[in-house]
Amino acid sequence: MNQAARRIGRTLALVLPVVLVLSGTLAVTRVPWATNTNAQVLTASSDNASTQSGSRAPQDVLRDRLLAELQEKDPGVALTHLQEEMNRRPSLARHCASIARALGRAAVAKYQGAAHRAQAHSRPVCDTSFASGVAQAAN
Repeated sequence: MNQAARRIGRTLALVLPVVLVLSGTLAVTRVPWATNTNAQVLTASSDNASTQSGSRAPQDVLRDRLLAELQEKDPGVALTHLQEEMNRRPSLARHCASIARALGRAAVAKYQGAAHRAQAHSRPVCDTSFASGVAQAAN
C-alpha cells in the first residue's frame, strides 16, 4: 500500500506542473474559428488608446490599466480582464507573464502583505505568473 501511495505521489508530482502550464498556455492561445469582429473593434479602440497614451507601449498601458483596476475592485477582476485582453490581442501574449506577476505583487500590497488573501483571487491565466508575483511579494 505504501508503494502505491508513493507511485501516485510521484505521478502527480510529474503530471501536475505540466497540466498547470498547459492550462495557462492554452487559455491564452488564439483559436482559428474565432470571428474577426472583435479584431475590428479592437483596432478602433487601440488607435484611440495609443493617441491618448502618447508613445507608451501597449503592454505598459494594459499593465497600468489593470493595476488601477486591481486597486479599485479586486485582483480577480483584473485577472479576468487580462485573460480577455490576451484572447483579443494575441500579440501581447509574450508580456502576459510579466503583467500577471505585477498584478500578484500589487495584490499582496493591496492586502497589506496577506498573501493568502491575494492568492485567493488566482486564475489560470499566463501559467502561474500571478502566483509567482504573490510569492515574490510575500517574501
